Amino acid sequence: MLLLVTLERERADIIDRFKRDIKSSLEIATGFYITGDADFLLYITARSMEEYEQYTRRFFYENRDIKSIKTMVVVDRVKAGFAIPIDDPEDD
Repeated sequence: MLLLVTLERERADIIDRFKRDIKSSLEIATGFYITGDADFLLYITARSMEEYEQYTRRFFYENRDIKSIKTMVVVDRVKAGFAIPIDDPEDD
């Protein structure tokens, strides 16, 4: 699943605490602090929707700093990777 997470308020202590929570959660494979309509974009793994529901109840619904979450279920991973094509100046 991909989740857009919006916090109740943007304060440094709340953001830092949520970043620590992300880092300590095994279910969150990747997390980004972003700008725009949401504060964080998370890539979460779960074996089933029931497992995902239990995780969201624990991790998100019990956290009073979270205003909202929007879940997008990944149907097919078409491409994945974080490689950035960089030209080597020595090749010129």
